[in-house]
Amino acid sequence: MMRKLFYVSTAAFWVAVAGFWTGNLLLPGAEQTATAAEHAIGAAELARHAKPDDCWMAINGSVYDLTPYLPDHPSRPSIIEPWCGKEATEAYDTKTKGRKHSPEADALLPKYRIGRFVGAS
Repeated sequence: MMRKLFYVSTAAFWVAVAGFWTGNLLLPGAEQTATAAEHAIGAAELARHAKPDDCWMAINGSVYDLTPYLPDHPSRPSIIEPWCGKEATEAYDTKTKGRKHSPEADALLPKYRIGRFVGAS
């Protein structure tokens, strides 16, 4: 009896996994999400997002929308705000004080990534 229950529940699990996988492939826009992450953003577009309520930054070749993060930053948001709309790799790498951000900060960045920075356009 227990063996039969094990086989049935295992089969049901794999059928559910296959169903979710197939459903994900068939969803319209599944490819759009992947390509949106690779949206090319030039300096002019980046500069249009230079306010605390609309703050994008380019760091190490990627563009991040840090607007939702500003209130959560461990120090005052005013420290970050001058870099909104700009290429901020050096500021990020040195905190403008000669010290690196923590590994935790590096791990947070991908959550806010919206594209790749292509420089002047």
